[in-house]
Amino acid sequence: MSLAQEKSDLRRHFRRARQQLDKHERIRATRAAGRALKRYIRRGRRIGIYWPIGSELRLDGFIQTALQRGAKLYLPYIEKNTLRLWFTPYRADTRHAERRRGKSALYIPQFSGKKIRAHHLDVLLVPLVGIDKQGFRLGQGGGYYDVSLAALRGRLQPHTVGVGFACQLCEQLPHEAHDRQLDAFVCEQGIMRFQTAAQK
Repeated sequence: MSLAQEKSDLRRHFRRARQQLDKHERIRATRAAGRALKRYIRRGRRIGIYWPIGSELRLDGFIQTALQRGAKLYLPYIEKNTLRLWFTPYRADTRHAERRRGKSALYIPQFSGKKIRAHHLDVLLVPLVGIDKQGFRLGQGGGYYDVSLAALRGRLQPHTVGVGFACQLCEQLPHEAHDRQLDAFVCEQGIMRFQTAAQK
């Protein structure tokens, strides 16, 4: 089996597990993960968040608390013909989205504003399909976060935090030499911190 096929099968597995959470379990898990995430909020701190797609864990409670506490939130901005992400200030009113990427209901609002790169963030919350106990992430397959995180090498780096449900955690995922470990994973069971290669 090729690596691409293995990753495709794993994405299918994790998405199914995430989608099978019943309504009440999802609500409880989302609230518990949100409480754990609040430890990353500080006044004036620049935090990169994500716009949830499909059954990804929602950040509504975290966003509300972060804004109340004076943190500065940023959403990914996808520029044409490049995979490396910019980040623009979050706006609560999506009617003011500059444009939308994606189709049907799974659109990603793109907000205007001063764009910054990931190395200007203090914390970056990273969506994922799966993650292993070493901190290696399996994403949607678009490559945006992989390219953006790879570009951080040699720069001041934000604290990278994968966000999801406990059912998305596994013992080990296939990864390649260029893949970068996240610093932590937050789910309803709390915060799991990883010792990355740079820390060893």
